[in-house]
Amino acid sequence: MESATVGRDLRLLPKAHLHLHFTGSMRSGTLLELADKYGVRLPEALSGGEPPKLRATDERGWFRFQRLYDTARSCLREPEDIRRLVHEAAEEEVRDGSGWLEIQVDPTSYAPLLGGMLPAMEVILDAVDTASRDTGVGIRVLVAANRMKHPLDARTLARLAVRYADRGVIGFGLSNDERRGLARDFDRAFHIAREGGLIAAPHGGELTGPSSVRDCLDDLHASRIGHGIRAAESPALLRRLAAEGVTCEVCPASNVALGVYEKPEDVPLRALWDAGVPMALSADDPLLFGSRLAAQYELAREHHGFTDEELAELARQSLRASVAPDDVRERLLTGVDAWLAEPAPTG
Repeated sequence: MESATVGRDLRLLPKAHLHLHFTGSMRSGTLLELADKYGVRLPEALSGGEPPKLRATDERGWFRFQRLYDTARSCLREPEDIRRLVHEAAEEEVRDGSGWLEIQVDPTSYAPLLGGMLPAMEVILDAVDTASRDTGVGIRVLVAANRMKHPLDARTLARLAVRYADRGVIGFGLSNDERRGLARDFDRAFHIAREGGLIAAPHGGELTGPSSVRDCLDDLHASRIGHGIRAAESPALLRRLAAEGVTCEVCPASNVALGVYEKPEDVPLRALWDAGVPMALSADDPLLFGSRLAAQYELAREHHGFTDEELAELARQSLRASVAPDDVRERLLTGVDAWLAEPAPTG
């Protein structure tokens, strides 16, 4: 009897990680230790050892998700906590085969405990430099504004992001509940960021439908879309994303955990793939959703039948959409080819 061919190890597939939130990258064990250190009482959803049961498709559910996130963030109080978080995130990237990480952060969340906005950015960027040097993973930062705050706050953040463009800030985003705040309200902030040489990567097409993706394209001139998965509901929008080469940072496990789709097989990865929309599979918030980068590729393989050749192309798409230097990108792309050239294991 012949042995059946099984897939290659996806942890060995070189790839880039383009949608990872700062606090959400934390290991659950680290959160428990920091909560104990600072006397923070964690809810059972964060201390029980399993990912919390979430459903954020209504406002009450999103509020609960955000409250859990804020509780976790409250345990990051000193520069050493920031350094630990970034270093451990980089270690997880190494384990999952990622050679390039673009991590997303709103520094206003950490500024009160770190001495202000500028000191907070210095601590974060120093931590990124150290973790990158120690682990070999290229790491850059995307500064994200909050839709729930005033657009003037976003302009302040955009100027801050541009100020640190020579220190590793590469992009500007817009996060939180996309049902709140129109994209066009933040157009001036994104103009400031783009004029400063940063990429525009706002969230859209997660909690709301194709219209939010169109708004990101039309009003914010996005070069990448955070999530973007619900563009699948509009064939015309899929054609536009493919024609313009706009990459969607798709986070399948997150989509299921938040109730955007009921089951992994419901996430319309194939719709985007078949339309030629470039994707960068990403983990979003592993602390809350329970899975990291390689698991997203496993999900595509197990629930959507992606072959190793297709998974390799998804990895290439993540690398092409990154802002990695040419030599880093080419080295990792060569690694993708080498991964695919290896004989598939049998079992």
